Order: sequence, then C-alpha cells, then structure tokens
Amino acid sequence: MNPVQHDLREAAAARLTAVRPDLAARHDLATLDGLLAARADVAAAGGEETVLVAAVVHRFDLDRWIRSTCGFALGLDPVRADAWRRSFTRTVFLAGNPLHLRDRFSFASVADDASAAWTPPGPAAATTGLRRLLRLFTGSAPLSGHSGITVEIPTAHRPAPPPAHRPPVRRVLYLAAADCTVADALVHLNHTLAEGVLDGLIAPGDRLTVRLLPRLAGVLGELERVRVVTDPRSPDRLMAAAGLSKAR
Repeated sequence: MNPVQHDLREAAAARLTAVRPDLAARHDLATLDGLLAARADVAAAGGEETVLVAAVVHRFDLDRWIRSTCGFALGLDPVRADAWRRSFTRTVFLAGNPLHLRDRFSFASVADDASAAWTPPGPAAATTGLRRLLRLFTGSAPLSGHSGITVEIPTAHRPAPPPAHRPPVRRVLYLAAADCTVADALVHLNHTLAEGVLDGLIAPGDRLTVRLLPRLAGVLGELERVRVVTDPRSPDRLMAAAGLSKAR
C-alpha cells in the first residue's frame, strides 16, 4: 500500500473506532477490505439504529453555509449530538424553501437568510413527512470560485451550557474540488464541520479559511481531521474529500 493510501486508511479507521468501537471490533480495520466492510455495515443500518438530520436547502452560498452548519451543530443538546455522531452525522439534503415549511415542520435551526434549515437529529421516521414532500437536493453544478474566503464561526444559542471556553483559533478548511459538485460539497462539508464542532475542533469565534484544491494528498500532513471516502474513479482506493488543518 502506498503511503498516502496507508495514511487515509488509518485516518478512516481511527474515526470509525472513535465513533463506533463496537463496530470496529467486528472488522479488521488494518485492511482496506475490513474497512470497507465496516462502512457497508454503517450504510446498511436502519430502523431504530439510524439517527439522521434532514437539511432543507433553498440556495447555496459557501460562506453562509459554513456559518449556518456550524451554528446548527453548536446549538445541539449533548444527548442529541451524541446520538447523531454515533450515526456518523447522517444527513439527507432536500430542496425546498424553509419559509414555506416552518408552519408544518419543526426545525432545530434556520439560517439567518432562510437559505437552509435543519431538523433536530432523530429517528428516520421523524422526518418521513418532510422527505416525502420534498425532492432530494441535486446540486449538479461544479463547485468553483470560493477559494480563499475566511469565515468566522458565530455564537450559537445553546440549550445546554457551552464547553469550557478556549481562545479562538484559525484553521484552514480544505475541500477536494476536482469533479466536486455543489451536492458533493454539501455532504463533505456537512460531515467535516458538524463533527469538527461536536469534537471541539471548531468553536465560536474561530476563523476558517477555505482552500479548494484539486486533490488533498499533498496537504494530508497539515490536517488534524480528514474526511476519507472511496475514490469514485477507483472503488478500491481511498481519497481525502475534505479536512481541517491543525489549529493556528
């Protein structure tokens, strides 16, 4: 296994072990086959095991999406947050206007400009009505033109006491842009940002500078957290889709 593939496999195995040690114990995560088998178990989980969020997307603006996603995750109570994390922050993205839906559905968070809204994490059945009403968000346009922006993470209204304060930090938020559509970016950023918040890597006042690169192999050494997925061009290989640099 080449060094990049080795590092990606180790990162993916570490994340899976941290979130679901019970699942990791059933598979040999030292091999790619074992890692992929564990991921297949995650994807196949359903019913009472699944905790998900439905995100309604009206329009996409990268810097606002980053702030709003982090604001949503920061506002979650610890019990819901932990359950969602154990489901690997599973999220379904739907196309719709939150302003037209607030009288019929309960949202945990709505972006300031109503460009997006999030339901609270819960069983899949809790969002059945919303998912039947709306179509999946397609977002087939390529992602481009956003590299270099810096986003300051807002303070959220929390239902529980915030964690111990720490001084704000700066990080780079990397995204692999080659062949990446807007829909792909929503998925990769959602997992990276939400899990960064839930793990304390992202907090109010932090500043994230966005860097779009064709591939992230050259910056893996700079990353404190990386989202590892199967390379769509080669299913027997892994790739880094997004990542957070170490604090500065």
